[in-house]
Amino acid sequence: MPNIKFKIPMLDLKEQYYSLKEEIEKSLHEISESGLFILGPNVEAFEKDIASYHGVRYAAGVASGTDALNLALRAIGLKKGDEVITTPFTFIAAAEAITYDGGVPVFVDIEKDTFNIDPVKIEEKITPRTKVILPVHLFGQPADMDAITDIAKRHNLIVIEDCAQSFGAGYKGKATGSMGKAGCFSFYPSKNLGAYGDGGIIVTDDEKIYDFVKLLRNHGSAGGYRHKYIGYNSRLDEFQAAILRIKLKHIDSYNQKRRGIAELYSSLLGGAVKCPSGIPGTTHVYHQYTIRSPKREHIKKTLEDNSVASVVYYPVPLHLQEAFAHLGYREGDLPQSEAAAKEVLSLPMYPELEHEKVRFISEVISKCL
Repeated sequence: MPNIKFKIPMLDLKEQYYSLKEEIEKSLHEISESGLFILGPNVEAFEKDIASYHGVRYAAGVASGTDALNLALRAIGLKKGDEVITTPFTFIAAAEAITYDGGVPVFVDIEKDTFNIDPVKIEEKITPRTKVILPVHLFGQPADMDAITDIAKRHNLIVIEDCAQSFGAGYKGKATGSMGKAGCFSFYPSKNLGAYGDGGIIVTDDEKIYDFVKLLRNHGSAGGYRHKYIGYNSRLDEFQAAILRIKLKHIDSYNQKRRGIAELYSSLLGGAVKCPSGIPGTTHVYHQYTIRSPKREHIKKTLEDNSVASVVYYPVPLHLQEAFAHLGYREGDLPQSEAAAKEVLSLPMYPELEHEKVRFISEVISKCL
């Protein structure tokens, strides 16, 4: 999130708000006057918009991206002892969600160039207890879904996509989130499509998953204070849905601007550090612009000295986190993830980032190496 000590922050949401201010405030005023705040007409309309955008039949809004993962896994019947293959190089939410109903995360190393789960290494981790493969489209770069879905079909496994960082990204003409049994999105404010609070959504073509999630998000009830399941309080509110509906109309433009900024970064930094790049057949949306360098700490300190923010996503892979120590992983088990954690650095990235600032950031980095 923005940090006031930096002249160039990681993210600045103000300019985007000012460009949409009149429309947003009008919509919020109408909601306030209506008295309808939870699971109302804006949520319903937004769900239809999201389903259409992703080319799927259904979308169900929930309270956060973490809840989207949790409810999707519960909806496909994940139970205690079931194993879910996923990546250790991501935010903890994916692995957390696996554990909520007793599932067991099984971590598979990443590809060096994409930071995404390496399909070549998935099959060796499949056991009779494996039920799900959960790829994460990290930093806005789609994972290799053809290889992942092929493995899942051959082993009768379910694919749930973590799309928290990939709204608008594409893989061979398909939207991320539309290729697995369900896709799970976050609308945390810093995301490419961000709310002004928390929010999430599950997209699917499976009517049973859709119906079950709608019950789960509302205390296991379809209404009338009759509860079929033990559920959750995980409802997307009207204010967030209204804001997201407005911003959704601009998301493709925002993502195109991100790609332009990424291209400029790469043209200026290509000889100094390892830059991210889109994989052929995919559309990268650069939720983060993440470079690699063995001199990462020096680069980070030099940027800070020049009032430029940067963030390490992620300094400790999940298999080495204290929260997962009981799984028995040791340093050296997943070398690509561990190497990335020592070298990655994410630079400022948002659609309104001026090219002049990108040039300044790139010059600072180039001069310090």
